[in-house]
Amino acid sequence: MNTVTEAGRYLTFTLNGEAYALDIFHVTEILEYRALTVVPMMPDFIRGVINLRGRAVPVIDIAIRFARGSTAIARRTSIIIVHIQESSLAEIADLDSDDRGAADGQDIGILVDSATKVVTLQPGDIEPAPAFGAGIRADYISGMARRDNDFLILLDISHVLSISDMVRLSDLAQRSPSPIESGGVPVEPGSL
Repeated sequence: MNTVTEAGRYLTFTLNGEAYALDIFHVTEILEYRALTVVPMMPDFIRGVINLRGRAVPVIDIAIRFARGSTAIARRTSIIIVHIQESSLAEIADLDSDDRGAADGQDIGILVDSATKVVTLQPGDIEPAPAFGAGIRADYISGMARRDNDFLILLDISHVLSISDMVRLSDLAQRSPSPIESGGVPVEPGSL
């Protein structure tokens, strides 16, 4: 779990009516929603890809990732482009340090109801992530910030969008259980 020790700037956004924030350090840009190209055989939380200056950038619906339904596309729907550093990418690429620019991370779009504003939070504004009760995995949360009479959930975006976690989830989603495992009866080809 990350502990905030100095003031930081966070981009706030809404997702299914709840307020979230992520460290502005990871955000590269905010886009108005645009049509996505759907890629077959992807897990549900990967809604598609966008062409971002000649690069295919996957767009993740974190509402689905948090098991909270899917994000409904509306007038203020936004795609927040974040850059995720993951050491496993560099290991897989096995490139010299001069060539690691593209291999040391991945740009990923996250689909949100609306990106609202950038706020500065002091360490005293932030409480540790709760062990329970936030409705999402505790390791996805870096803290909770008081805001008016409510809390702002600070996401640890490197965990939420962990490429290795998403690959594992994708592998699980791609594996369909056999008829016997799912409680069904095997059907012989041509018997229907």
